[in-house]
Amino acid sequence: MIASILNILTIFHFLAMTGLAAYGVHRIWMIRCRRNCNFSPQDPVDFFLKKIPCVTVQIPLYNEPMVAARIIDAVAAFDWPADKLEIQVLDDSDDETRTITRKRAAYWLAQGKNIRAIRRNRRTGYKAGALAAGLEQASGEFIAVFDADFVPGPDFLQKTLPYFAKENIGMVQARWGFLNPDYSWLTRLQALLLSAHFEIEHAVRCDKRLFFNFNGTAGIWRKIAIESAGGWQSDTVTEDLDLSYRAQMAGWRFLYLHDVVVPSELPVTISDFRCQQERWAKGAIQTARKLLPRLLSAPLPISVKVEAAAHLLANCCWVFGFIATLTLYPVLLNRIGIGVYQMIWIDLPLFLFTGGAVLTYYLLHGIKSGQKRFLSVLPLLPAASIGLAPFFSLVVFKGILQTGGVFARTPKFGVVENTGKGKIPFTSRSKPGLNLLTNLILFSYMMMPVLFSIDRGTWPAIPFLCLFPAGFLLMMVFELRQYFAGRWGRRPNV
Repeated sequence: MIASILNILTIFHFLAMTGLAAYGVHRIWMIRCRRNCNFSPQDPVDFFLKKIPCVTVQIPLYNEPMVAARIIDAVAAFDWPADKLEIQVLDDSDDETRTITRKRAAYWLAQGKNIRAIRRNRRTGYKAGALAAGLEQASGEFIAVFDADFVPGPDFLQKTLPYFAKENIGMVQARWGFLNPDYSWLTRLQALLLSAHFEIEHAVRCDKRLFFNFNGTAGIWRKIAIESAGGWQSDTVTEDLDLSYRAQMAGWRFLYLHDVVVPSELPVTISDFRCQQERWAKGAIQTARKLLPRLLSAPLPISVKVEAAAHLLANCCWVFGFIATLTLYPVLLNRIGIGVYQMIWIDLPLFLFTGGAVLTYYLLHGIKSGQKRFLSVLPLLPAASIGLAPFFSLVVFKGILQTGGVFARTPKFGVVENTGKGKIPFTSRSKPGLNLLTNLILFSYMMMPVLFSIDRGTWPAIPFLCLFPAGFLLMMVFELRQYFAGRWGRRPNV
């Protein structure tokens, strides 16, 4: 009986490793494609010679007191004719943000700007519901969207709208920049991961006419593209990804502009980062469940279908990684008969390929993009991925089973570089007790392969095996640092 269980777990282990290897191959393919990628998708045309289009800018807000004024002021400063610019502050807040938005809207209205705060009685549909409510009242031919943690430059519309000269362009996405990339190791790691997402993934998919997504902010839509694709829908928690795929299946083409950069604020606490990533992971799986069957049966090129599946299902790698972690010790026990040293020749190269492909992906990106200062956190990526995998795996399963859900807002604190305005509060969504207990149990469990290897004198395997408990230990340290920083009123500079 025990032997059968161990055999089954061994099969699951290598299936999971195969899934991770496939993801690594995809990363290598992305890097190869990026070398010949054209970052200028087309030459913009000055179609303003005939008429200047009317643009509606939507700012969805929910309890953003530290950054609400900043984003409103940035949009109000757009270099665009006042009679052609409409600003909608979609404020679903129930805190002091309401007062801030009311005052800033009144101020800019007195300066001649067409701006108003739109409030709903209920937060139905969360961000998707707010955007849909605003769209019904929007007068613009084009709809630009900015989250509260972004600070677009005054020339944003001038740089993006010319690309809509071609009638089939439905959305133009700008690249995210970062206001606080050097705040801590966590923000440096996020800057590395997100910059690769734009500068490699978006660039390659746009260049090869593959599907990619509007990132929920720092982009501009043709209004009719939103409407013809079915509008904003709240049956996933990533309404931006959902609408993006529906619009592209409806025939609209998207463009990514590498040279148009909109600075944004990165989450500064481990709990806020985890919450943001959990929503993205859950929403991507929900979108895959909703749209992938329709997409695979649509009359689209096979390259589009394959890449769309890889894109929407990428978060399954968290599940693969967690399964590979949990089954490591049973696999060692099950294969003890072939010798531990012999196992190293099989397992270690496989792990180095799966993990090494991803590390190489970010290493080459950091070097090529000139962001070498972020590479100092690259050694933390394997351990951090192991420590985060249990939480992200859980939300992947939730995404498979659930439709929609609560849109968990990522708090913003007005942080710029290593300074900010006021104290960063301890976030109420964090559950340090439960998180610490989970990580402690997993840390203890993953020490067993290490002790097993020590007992058998398999010293070359120990550094490799220590990586797994180190991931959960890392999460425990950061949870504790954040918790005590919040309790003592200090900035959680993790």
